[in-house]
Amino acid sequence: MTFIDLRSDTVTQPTDKMRQAIFNAEVGDDVYGDDATVNELEEYAAKLVGKEAAMFVPSGTFGNQVSIMTHCRRGDEVLLGENSHIMIHEVGAAAALSGVQLRTLHDNGGEFIISELISKLRGEDIHFPDTGLICMETAHSSGKVPSLLNMKAVYDIAKDHNVQVHLDGARLFNAAAYLDVDVKDITKYCDTVTFCLSKGLCAPIGSIVAGTRKFISAARKNRKRMGGGLRQAGFLAAPGLIALKEMREGLKEDHKNARLLGELLNEFPGVKVNLNDIQINMVFFDIKETDINIQDLVDFFYEKQVKINGDENGIMRFVTHHWVTEKDVYYVVETFKEALKALK
Repeated sequence: MTFIDLRSDTVTQPTDKMRQAIFNAEVGDDVYGDDATVNELEEYAAKLVGKEAAMFVPSGTFGNQVSIMTHCRRGDEVLLGENSHIMIHEVGAAAALSGVQLRTLHDNGGEFIISELISKLRGEDIHFPDTGLICMETAHSSGKVPSLLNMKAVYDIAKDHNVQVHLDGARLFNAAAYLDVDVKDITKYCDTVTFCLSKGLCAPIGSIVAGTRKFISAARKNRKRMGGGLRQAGFLAAPGLIALKEMREGLKEDHKNARLLGELLNEFPGVKVNLNDIQINMVFFDIKETDINIQDLVDFFYEKQVKINGDENGIMRFVTHHWVTEKDVYYVVETFKEALKALK
């Protein structure tokens, strides 16, 4: 049974070329630095984002957390957005793994209020924790993309206060596609960056952490400490190379399909889509005015061979990706139309 899966862009299946690359990958023990395919991926990834070195990790959460652990001392304070992935969706890992304190800032689609950021940077008072790190995020979990102007302002302030900046760039290439810039135009405003190979780019697993050679050397030890020392990881790195080299251009098509989906859904009575927030491949909307039970809607779609998630705090999200075509979008919209009639 073939499903249209709108739950996330993490659900993408590897392409046939990726599967063949997995089969043929040259591998070695990566803990010893012997895996040629991992080495090639890390070198290519670092160059792509304008950093000195890079490291392959199992997931985006792992990448963010190993970065926090490497940047910070226990007891440090990390400044980040109140709606960021690190704050909301990483299971309190920063406290559990690194012993740091998270202090939130208002974030409008990932953009910080600069005056608030300045006010929350810690001074030298003996009672205060040190500000160990500032974390930004693009594309933001809201689907919006912070402006380069805002990112530059944050980075400049961080440098003035001798604080490092980490970028959660899980969907970094979506952000670059939306802004229509080279990815290095974004990553020049951070000291380290994590980005996913498995969100929208179709690699089956893995993320990259990039930064200076000194940082990555220290991060490798923390990766090992966290259980992320992989052995013949070239089987995972091979599809990651294809993801970075061949799949990034397809993100623009995903964005186009998301825009089409949002515009069509917005035509239904009781369905409210904020079209201004459709900047990448995510469509957020609410259906409160329809009085439809969310689980009934999820079940209805499943019977029609479409997988969707329920709501989070009253908001639903559909996500387009490589395996969702324009034809699929029209089928989803027709299914939604049928649901509105059947479930009232």
